[in-house]
Amino acid sequence: MRAQLTAVLVTLGLTACTGVPEGIEPVAGLEKERYLGTWYEIARLDHSFEEGLSDVTAEYIANDDGSIRVINRGFSSEEGEWQEAEGTARFVGSEDVGHLKVSFFGPFYASYVIFDLDKEDYRFAYVTGYDRDYLWYLSRTPEVSDDAMARFRSMAESLDFNLDELIVVDQSRNL
Repeated sequence: MRAQLTAVLVTLGLTACTGVPEGIEPVAGLEKERYLGTWYEIARLDHSFEEGLSDVTAEYIANDDGSIRVINRGFSSEEGEWQEAEGTARFVGSEDVGHLKVSFFGPFYASYVIFDLDKEDYRFAYVTGYDRDYLWYLSRTPEVSDDAMARFRSMAESLDFNLDELIVVDQSRNL
């Protein structure tokens, strides 16, 4: 019985990490092939795995098995060098819905929820994780206009993200 309970709790814990925050809807009509490629991180809520990094990019590459290879790269001023992490993303459901799970550590996955996307040109994407502690503004260019940043902030605030700790990412090495 104890082993069964442990298995259920572990399963629930892993499922919670691949869920979608209440009140946020993943985009529908996502075109995977158009989403692939390089994105620049414009802003983020900071976490230990990105702390102190500037010039952050994410590259998405299709794998033969339908999954997506993820290469995150950023410059650490403290270390004086580039840092890179490689992982795998898989769609949680349909490939045309912006809800994926990403793993950088074996069988452990976390949510990657695209909740807004420039579907016309795929120039920007707003992404969260399984809760509102995670937030990224991604762009195909290393700089965005003040209006674009204001739109991102407005949408994030309307969805109850706390932007007090928002970091605007220095992309000067990518200009």
